[in-house]
Order: sequence, then C-alpha cells, then structure tokens
Amino acid sequence: MRGWKSASISSSAFAFLQHLELGNPKSTISLPFSFLNHFSTLKSKRVLFYFPNSHFSTAQPKYVFDKIDDALTLFNRMIRTHPRPSIVEFGKLLPAIVRMKHYEIAVSLLRQMELLGISGNVITFSILLNCFCCLHHVDFGFSVFGKMLNLGFQPTLVTFYTLINGLCIESKIDQAVRLFDDMVELGFPPNLITYSTIVNGLCKLGDTTRAISFLRIMEERGFAPNNVTYSTIIDSLCKDNSVHEALEVLSEMRAKGIPPNVVSYTCLIHAMCNSCKWKEATRLFKEMMATNCKPNVFTYNSMVDALSKEGRILEAHQVVEKMIQGGVEPNIFTCNSLMDGFCLRGEMDEARKVFNSITKKGIVLDVVSYTIIINGYCKAKRMDEAIEFFHEMTRNGLVPNVVTYTTLIGGMSKIGRVVVAQELLENMCAFGLVPNLITYSSLLDRLCKHGHIQEAVQLFHVMKSSGLEPTIVIYNILIHGLCLVGQLEAARKLFCALAAKGLQPSVYTYNIMIKELCREGLLDDAYELFGKMEEDGCMRSSCSYNTMIRGCIHNNDITRAEKVMHEMVKKGFSADVSTIAMVVDLLSSDSMCKYFCALVQKL
Repeated sequence: MRGWKSASISSSAFAFLQHLELGNPKSTISLPFSFLNHFSTLKSKRVLFYFPNSHFSTAQPKYVFDKIDDALTLFNRMIRTHPRPSIVEFGKLLPAIVRMKHYEIAVSLLRQMELLGISGNVITFSILLNCFCCLHHVDFGFSVFGKMLNLGFQPTLVTFYTLINGLCIESKIDQAVRLFDDMVELGFPPNLITYSTIVNGLCKLGDTTRAISFLRIMEERGFAPNNVTYSTIIDSLCKDNSVHEALEVLSEMRAKGIPPNVVSYTCLIHAMCNSCKWKEATRLFKEMMATNCKPNVFTYNSMVDALSKEGRILEAHQVVEKMIQGGVEPNIFTCNSLMDGFCLRGEMDEARKVFNSITKKGIVLDVVSYTIIINGYCKAKRMDEAIEFFHEMTRNGLVPNVVTYTTLIGGMSKIGRVVVAQELLENMCAFGLVPNLITYSSLLDRLCKHGHIQEAVQLFHVMKSSGLEPTIVIYNILIHGLCLVGQLEAARKLFCALAAKGLQPSVYTYNIMIKELCREGLLDDAYELFGKMEEDGCMRSSCSYNTMIRGCIHNNDITRAEKVMHEMVKKGFSADVSTIAMVVDLLSSDSMCKYFCALVQKL
C-alpha cells in the first residue's frame, strides 16, 4: 500500500479499515456522539505533539478558560453571530474545552455544529477522533477516520498517532504495531512520540522483550530514545524482576549522556528494596541525590516501606527525616509503613504514637491505618485494644474491609475466643463482605483444635458453597482436627480423596497421618505411608523422621526405630527433644544393642 495517492484515498478507506480488522466501516455513515474523552489538533505543515492529558504546540492556545461556563458562553455567542466565525475559530475553542477535561461537552458541541450545518475540518475531526480513542472506544475513532477519508481529508502523522495511542490505551498492542507498520508503508515517517507510545504499550502489556526490540529498531532508524522511553523500559524490567537487566539499561542511558529521571531511579530503588539489596538501593538513592535528581514521595516511600518491613525501623526513620528536609511531606502511606514496622517488631506503644501523630499532621487516617494497628494488637494478643480500634474505625465513618475482619477473626481464634470470632464472621457476611480462604482457615483451625469438629465441618461446607476451593492447608486443618477427636478412619478417607481433588499432600499432611497411625498402633500402615512419601514426590523432613522414630519406639519396634534413625542421621537430620527423651528412657534397658547405642551417640 505504498504511496497512497490523493485520488485513491476515499476508494481505499473501507479496505484499509477491513485490513486493520478494526471498527465497522459502515459506521462511518452515521457517527455516534455519546462517547468522548481527549483531543488532538492538526495544522498543516506543522508538527504537533499529543499526550493523553495535555496539548502541546509551538504556539500558545488562543483560548484559556477557568470555568466551563465561560467557554460555553463564547460558543453560544459564536453560533449566534452573523456571519458565523469560520471553522478555524471553532477549532481553537474546542481544544480549550478539552483541556478542561469536559470531553462530553466537547463531543456534544461538535454534534451541535454538525446539526447547524457547520462543516468540520481536519482539526475538528481529529478532536473527535482522539476523544473516542482515549475513552476506550477506538472502534468509533476508526469510524471518524473513515469519514475523514470519505470527505477527502488527508490523514497526517498525528491522525495515525492518535489511533495508535487509542489502541495502546485499550491494550490492543498487536493491532497498534500493525497500524504503525502500515503508517510507515504509506509514507508517514513516525516520530519519537509514536515510537515511545508503542514501547510504552508493549511494556504495559508485560512484553518487555518486544519493547526492547522496538527500542532498538527506533535507534536504528535514527531516533534517540529519551529518558521517558528508557524509564518505561526500566520500570517494565523491574516489574519482571529483571533487575540486573534494568541496571544495564540505566548504564546505557548514562553512556549515551541521557540523565536518568526520578522514575528511572524510583523503579530501581523499589525493585532493590523488594529484593533486600539494601546497599544497592542506598547507592542508587545517594547517586540520585548527587546528580540533583530530587526524590519524590514515591521514592522515599519505597525506602521507608521496605526498611520497615525488614524491621529496620531506625533507618526508616532516618529516611523520613531526609524526606522532610528535602521538602517532601510524608503522606498516609509513609506513616502506615512506619506504623507497620513497629507492629512487626511488637512495639505497639511506638506504633500507637505514630498512629496518634497522623491526624496531628493533618493527614486523614484510612482503612489501612486502622487495619495495621488492629493487626499489631492481634499479634500481641491484646484483643481488647484491637476491638477498641475496630469500633473507633466505624465511628469515624470508615468501613472495615475483608482484611480488617480477617485479622480480627484470626486474632480472636488464636486466643480461643471462638464465639466472638464466629460473630465477627457473621457480621462480615451481613455487611456484604466475602470471606476468603485465610478468613475461614483461622477459624477452622481453632474450632478443630478445640475439638469442635462438627462445627468445623459445617463451616467447611459453608466455605465450599460460597465458591471457594479448599487448598491443602484447609484439608490439613480438617485432617488434623479429625485425628484429634479420634476419627482416624474419617481422616484417612479425606487423605485418600486428596488426589481425586487434584491436591498433592504436603509433608505436614503426611506427618499428621503418620503420627495418628502410630498412636493408634497401626505401625505397619504408618511405616508404609512413611515410605510412600518420597515415591509421591514429597521429601521427608526432620519432623517426619522424628515422628516415625517415636512411633516405632512407642510400639516397641526398636529394630525399625534403629533403621529410621540411621537413615535420619545419613540425611543430616537431628533428633528433637521429644525423640531424645524417649531414647534416653531406652538407654537404661538391658536389651539395647551396641549398634543402637553407637547410633544414639551420633544424634
């Protein structure tokens, strides 16, 4: 399709749209005016650059309004004037309305102009086209494009860029790349922004490899990527956990004399913190400061959050001090991170000080703030204080979420206040919140450990009926609960049914069953299951060996105990306190063989 001739544009419009497999060419006959968003304008022999939320040209816009009413007043005056101003004047007014993000109004005015017989030009059509694209209605954007062609308007680079951007907004990256190739084939040379849009779209889709390939093509064609393009690549690599490759891209930027921006550094610092590479994160932070690239609130928060989660609360405080010194005000995320750090260390008094200081700083507490402090008190088993904050939260108009309720239910369950935990679960469901597996597992575990197996089974069925698929952790809780109340056969049936449910028993599952089989005197069955573990791909743990050894001794099978003990020593595991205590009792026995005594010395 090289060299689109003017005479052939209209005749090839429908074929072109069909080739792109986008939109309905027939819809070019009658355009819908109920969708809207952003805009772009066109001026012949002049390059304009367009971004989703701003308009850039080499000249100052003619119209700037503080209020939409002022713009509408001018528009109404223009359409009542005789003779009416030219379409060029309307083309200057509409962008001002779009800059104010009143997209519905812009589209409505375009429709009104059409009904009044005011013929559009390439500028007004481009505004409409971009509105549809940025509103996630790129198919209507293509309909506008088709109408432009039918009316004899020549597409420009900006027209193609707008459509490519619209496709990228809707994550239709393959189609965007195809349109990009068609654009080049038709003789429209892409600019830096068009290339960068494709790179950004590929990165958002998670196709970083292809984005880098496109970056190289861009360079081969003589376009030097800027720090925005590089930062997009770095961000995508960091999200892919390809931190080493991201650092290489940073080095490439420096080598080409392109200074990394705050986004480049923030993405890398965040990735380094998540990987616990504190020295590298600190080095990048210091380098950022040394190059006069001012960290923003996201940069500081990345450092504070990661340090707090690692329990390095003093260093987190130092970062906050630097943040304030640098003129960046801590926000709710900063405070929540610090508070969480204290809670993780069990320093609830310090956590409460941070909590109390938040409102004094004029920062509004959110659900996360309350959930963090509630979680801290739950872990400290200070449930009365946790409930106190829960009630305060609701009094302040905040609605507890699933995490808040799950935290409280877990806390109440762990200290044995099962009735309160059940009431919280009922309240949670009454407010329309859907419990998750963690919510159910904490309550199930405590019901089972308290011997309330029937209630646990009922809750299990409620969970399944809600559409949640039980995991091996849930089944382990039930199997263990059945064993605790002496229902071994029911536990065995549940264990044997796991494979049919597509679940692989964990080492904990096996250990539960082995222990209970031994306790019930079914040593042969226990030993068979012990041997079957590794056949089924489940490697035995130290607990597995110790459980089996104790089971053998409990059932007076010293020979088998010797065999398992020998294997345990060979595998590098050690006997635990309970096993050693049982062995010590055996040492006084005259029947102890020398081999067993020698083996005991190795434990």
